[in-house]
Amino acid sequence: MEIMNPYQVAHQFGLKTLEKPEEHTGSRVSMKIGLPRERSKDERRLAVTPGGVADLKANGHDVYLEAGAGEDARFPDHEFSDAGANIIWSAEELYKRSEIILKVAPPDESEHELLQPDQVIISALHLGNTTEKYLKELMRKNITGIGFEFIKSPDNSFPIVRMMHEITGSMSIQIAAHYLENNQNGQGIMFGGISGVPPATVVILGAGIIAEYAARTALGYGAQIFVMDNDLALLRHLENSLDRRIITAMATHQYISSALKVADVVIGAAMVEGHRAPCLVTRTMVETMKEGSVVVDAVIDQGGCIETSHPTTHSDPIFIENGVVHYCVPNIPANAARTATTALNNLLVPFLLDIGDAGGIREALWTNVSLRNGTYVYKNQLTKKSLAQFFNMSYRDIEMLIASQI
Repeated sequence: MEIMNPYQVAHQFGLKTLEKPEEHTGSRVSMKIGLPRERSKDERRLAVTPGGVADLKANGHDVYLEAGAGEDARFPDHEFSDAGANIIWSAEELYKRSEIILKVAPPDESEHELLQPDQVIISALHLGNTTEKYLKELMRKNITGIGFEFIKSPDNSFPIVRMMHEITGSMSIQIAAHYLENNQNGQGIMFGGISGVPPATVVILGAGIIAEYAARTALGYGAQIFVMDNDLALLRHLENSLDRRIITAMATHQYISSALKVADVVIGAAMVEGHRAPCLVTRTMVETMKEGSVVVDAVIDQGGCIETSHPTTHSDPIFIENGVVHYCVPNIPANAARTATTALNNLLVPFLLDIGDAGGIREALWTNVSLRNGTYVYKNQLTKKSLAQFFNMSYRDIEMLIASQI
């Protein structure tokens, strides 16, 4: 009996995550797409699965995978090869052969020189760590930069950010539960669910997607939950969607200060899409928290919303400040790499197919509003006002650049 690999099973039995037909649809252009190995510390995700490669190949595109790029997400090279990818043994060759570079983390400094003139780079931007030098390098080489954080659908949702935030929110509670244990310098308490024992108190800053999924998971553990935000509409939505099993309050200095004194866990989830996270918790507030309590700053990749936070890594994830355990890993979903990779594949492959069907990136920016919203560098110009303000740089609106055919 023939043994089929996973992507063959998916195609034969209909277990596909994409709605694109498998057979070649006659894309207007054939693209060369590169999937380099992630070099950022502890980044284990990849942007495309072997099944996604099969869909791209079926539509006439060439896919280049740097050897070992999917191993941390438990996708070995042979699965990609069987799906039609070309395995490349050096990053230099991959970058030279690719028109589109698809990554999860933005290129680190060692990769800047590998970027080729006129390429397209699609990745997260990590606003908390973005540098002026990187942006200027993209502009100098006439590279089109498209950031996960900026890709916005016509309904004003951010599909890639939302998917990663769902994972981040759920995992932040699992992480907090772990670090509340005695052998992790925590208080030695459980979230709840034990008869006759009061539940742990969880304070969630922000009422967006991370907060929603953190609250859902914490409710499952049996915790008492406070959610704070300055947007009443978001608080109202969260209350209704969770059947009013949470306590909400405005994120004022008074309410936050009072809540942190009794908190066992604080989840930092306050952010505005496309901007750095606001700092809601001061060092003085952290000093009033209980010894052995846990802070998970889940928006540290956007700069963090807690003053005592600074980025950590999966291999060295915590530090203790004023007796409070701080977990501040920027890429939390990388620890669920296979789930996160599949989620990214489901969202990114359709965008790649749209670029090919449109006839290339320039044509796709005319027709695909999500890609247009996601573009932060185009035609040697910075195109995001928020980045321009932060780095004190000039910018030009992407709509104007496209309309003027510059």
